[in-house]
Amino acid sequence: MPSILRGLVAALVLCASTTAALAQNFPTRPLRVIVPTVPGGGLDFVARLIGPKLTESMGQTVVVDNRPGASGVIGLEITARATPDGYNLMVISATHVIYTTLNRTKFDLFRDFAPISQVTAADYVLVVTPSLSPRTVRELIAYAKANPGKMNYASSGVASLQHLATEYLGAIERVQFTHVPYKGVGAAVPDLVSGRIQMTMSSITSMNPHVRAKRLRPLAVTGAARSPVLPGIPTMIEAGVKDFMVTQWIGVIAPAGTPRGRIERLHQEFARALKQPDVATRLARDGTDAVGSSPGAFAAFMREESAKWLKVAKQAKIPVRK
Repeated sequence: MPSILRGLVAALVLCASTTAALAQNFPTRPLRVIVPTVPGGGLDFVARLIGPKLTESMGQTVVVDNRPGASGVIGLEITARATPDGYNLMVISATHVIYTTLNRTKFDLFRDFAPISQVTAADYVLVVTPSLSPRTVRELIAYAKANPGKMNYASSGVASLQHLATEYLGAIERVQFTHVPYKGVGAAVPDLVSGRIQMTMSSITSMNPHVRAKRLRPLAVTGAARSPVLPGIPTMIEAGVKDFMVTQWIGVIAPAGTPRGRIERLHQEFARALKQPDVATRLARDGTDAVGSSPGAFAAFMREESAKWLKVAKQAKIPVRK
């Protein structure tokens, strides 16, 4: 074997050995998972559901660190600056891809972070305050047109998925809704229940407890088919909004430069946790699918999402400030 080839083989073996060693010796101290929303929302729920499973399998405490604000930018900036050693993670959603696609930031989502896995996927549900008269999507659209300026909707922030999805609905139906951003959808619930805010679109996971308690009224779900959690509620397409589909997803990332061995180990641990019967059952109860995709598949998916929502933003005439 030529010396150059022997050297290359030796380097590859050393790289593989180093990657394996990094995974085997990891972790030796607690892990931090940044949640860029207030407690009570979908991201927080998923992080706290899976965290104990990672603690059991990895032997180290998983600390959930809520850092809300600026459509997740605060959490993303903290994560981008964190040490890339596998101990600093962040849960993200479609909102973070949307925001960074439409706005200038101090970081680049595809340069400054290492994807680990898409964790879940869930449909949104359109809900209104019970004091509002409309009981169908068509009635809601008619009410909004007849009452300009009186339909306020909540989102988890400017350029969040809730923001973009509702503006997209308004563009399709030629109706104006008034956007009221919050630091996470959980923070908006009291105003929705009281009637100070009239509507929102958010994940079934976060809205279903309030729907079951009749504090909020569901009008439609945003998937291709009805949700088994809300089988009596039509899809937006069934309700007459052509081609309208929105999926909320949650994933986990780390700072760029995190060793590949640790990224792979973390992916395996998240995928294992999602297969636990109690985790899968709890997610399914709220209409959420467990995913557990590979780092490479998740990276490709995020790029697809970026292209999709950039197109939607232009159709809905939402400003792009890149």
